[in-house]
Amino acid sequence: MISTKGRYALRVMIDLAQHEKEGYIPLKDIAERQDISKKYLEIIVKELVGGEMIQGVSGKGGGYMLSRKASRYTVGEIIELMEGTLAPVACLKDKDYNCPRKKGCETLAMWKEYYKITHNFFYKKKLTELL
Repeated sequence: MISTKGRYALRVMIDLAQHEKEGYIPLKDIAERQDISKKYLEIIVKELVGGEMIQGVSGKGGGYMLSRKASRYTVGEIIELMEGTLAPVACLKDKDYNCPRKKGCETLAMWKEYYKITHNFFYKKKLTELL
């Protein structure tokens, strides 16, 4: 399940894409338009900045903007930055994970298929498709 943090990060990215031509957008403006607590958005944008998805400037005329063109973002990379891997099970999440049942696991093929479907779905979907 995608948490509010992941969903709100997508909303922030969409908002910034919609206002891309306006330069740096104050967080309070995003919070008002998206009806999300500014305090919660501060946590989200900090992670987005840390992941180099957006850039921020403090002070008068400051705010946030996308680090690259909106068309160059995938939904998958945004979600994985905020939520962690989309892998449904530990053996797909970590290649070094040593599962004693891996060789005889009856469900591994299903988990691989599920992971491939979700990964491809989110990574093929561009941020601009959500605008």
